[in-house]
Amino acid sequence: MSQAATPADVLRQFRIVFNAVRTHFQQVELQAGLGGAQVWALSVVRDHPGIGIGELARRMDIHQSTASNLVKTLVKREMVAVARGAEDRRSVELRILAAGQLALDKVPGPFEGVLPDALARLPQATLERLGEDLSVLIDVLEADAEAGQIPLGRSG
Repeated sequence: MSQAATPADVLRQFRIVFNAVRTHFQQVELQAGLGGAQVWALSVVRDHPGIGIGELARRMDIHQSTASNLVKTLVKREMVAVARGAEDRRSVELRILAAGQLALDKVPGPFEGVLPDALARLPQATLERLGEDLSVLIDVLEADAEAGQIPLGRSG
């Protein structure tokens, strides 16, 4: 029989997770000169040429304004090109540029970050249990649910 978990034990586990995420993002930033969320956005644009801002936000599970800010930074750095939609001139289509591909080439995966990658590899039952338990913790923290739309690797 295993020993009952203490708050200190669980806090230590959170530190391990957060430090793994932070280390990954620091490596990404050192190698590509971009934040983790920017690298993820670049990889989505590369994999879906012509994608719009709304679809980028949906694929990254972030707020549309956050996706728009990520794209502005990437456009400013000449890593992504923005063109008006052929059929709907109000929409935009995004394409990766050579500098963006060069940045991605410097970064080992996973482009979306180590935490989303690890969560995707968990057995479904574990993922569901973790989701339920974290919901309880979020309620106890009285945390802002909107914070779930802000990527961990956000920078710039």
